[in-house]
Amino acid sequence: MANRASNSIPVILAAVVLALTGCASTPQLPYSADDAALSVLAAQAGGTDRRGRFREIYCATLDARGHDIPDYRACDDALTRVGTEPAGTGEPVDLGASRSKLVAALVPGIGYDCVLNWLAPPGTVAAHVRQFGYDQTLIQVDGLSSSANNAKQIRDALMAMADGPGAPRIVLIGYSKGAPDVLEALVRYPEMRGRVAAVVSAAGAVGGSPLANDAEQYQANLLQHFPGATCTAGDGGAVESLRPATRKAWLAAHTPLPAGPRYYSLVTYPQPERISTLLRPSYDMLARVDGRNDSQMIFYDQVIPGSTLLGFLNADHWAIALPIARTHSIIGSLFVTGNAYPREALLEAVLRFVEEDLAAAR
Repeated sequence: MANRASNSIPVILAAVVLALTGCASTPQLPYSADDAALSVLAAQAGGTDRRGRFREIYCATLDARGHDIPDYRACDDALTRVGTEPAGTGEPVDLGASRSKLVAALVPGIGYDCVLNWLAPPGTVAAHVRQFGYDQTLIQVDGLSSSANNAKQIRDALMAMADGPGAPRIVLIGYSKGAPDVLEALVRYPEMRGRVAAVVSAAGAVGGSPLANDAEQYQANLLQHFPGATCTAGDGGAVESLRPATRKAWLAAHTPLPAGPRYYSLVTYPQPERISTLLRPSYDMLARVDGRNDSQMIFYDQVIPGSTLLGFLNADHWAIALPIARTHSIIGSLFVTGNAYPREALLEAVLRFVEEDLAAAR
C-alpha cells in the first residue's frame, strides 16, 4: 500500500498542476531580464529598489555559510540580475547574533496543509536561523479557504503570541497565497498591526495569478486526496481569492496599505532552465501572458504596492519554500528537478536585511 501511495504522488501533483493551469490566449511575451521589467514594476507598484544592499547581505551570508548549508549556490546563481541593479551601500554585513529577536512567521500557500504530512519538512531552516538569535514559525491556515477566512486565523495566531517589552518582533512572510492572506489580515484586524514589525511577500500572489482565471475550486480540492492529507474543503474560496480581478479590486480598495509595518517584496524570476519538469506545463501556459514567471506567478504580481524590493530569485515557485527534493529524492530527481535552493541562507539574509532596515528607520 505504501508503494502504491508513493507511486500515485507524481500523478496527483501533475493532475492538480494541470487542472489549475488555465488557457490564456494572449501572445507570448518571452523571457528577458532587461530594464523593461523594472519599468513595469515602477508603473504598477512603485516603492523602493534596495536590491543592491540585499545582494550584499545575501552574498555575504552564502559566502560565510558555504557548503555547510544544503543546496548551496553561488550568489550570482541564486539571484537573477534584472535590468540595471542599484549599487549596494558598501557597508559591512553583520553576520553576528541578532539584536532584535526577529521571528519569521510564515503563512503558506494554497493547499499546504494538504501536503504537509507527506512533505515532512526537516526543520532545517528554523534550526539554521535560531543559531543567530532569530526564529521561524509556521502559522497554520486553511489551505483551501479564502483569504478572508485565513485572515482571521492569522490574527488569532498573532494575538496568541507573546507581547510587551522584550517580546520577539514579528516578521510576517506570506508565501504564494499566504501574501494576500496576510494583507487581508492587516486590513481587517487593526489590533494586530502593532505586533508586526514587517511584512514580506515571498513569491506572493499579491496581484493574483492568470492561471486561476480558468480554474475551479473543485480542482484545488483534489489535494484532499493527497496521501496523508488531513485538510478540509474549508469555505471553498481559495481559487477565487487568487483570481487577478479579485486581487486587483481588493488592492484598489485598500491601497495604501495600513501604516505601521514595513513592507518588502521578494520576487521569483527564474531563468527558464530552472523550472522543474513537473511545473513546465504551467510555466509554458503562463508564458503565453508573460515569460517572466515562476510557473505560478508573473513577476509583477508578486510585489506589494509601495514596498521595498529586496531581490529577484533565480528559482521556480516551489523551490523557495517546498523542500520536495530533500525529503523525496526520487520524485525530486524525476519530476521536481529545479527544487534545490539555499532556503536557510535566504531566510537568514531576509531577516538580516529587515533587522538592519528597521534599525535605520528608528
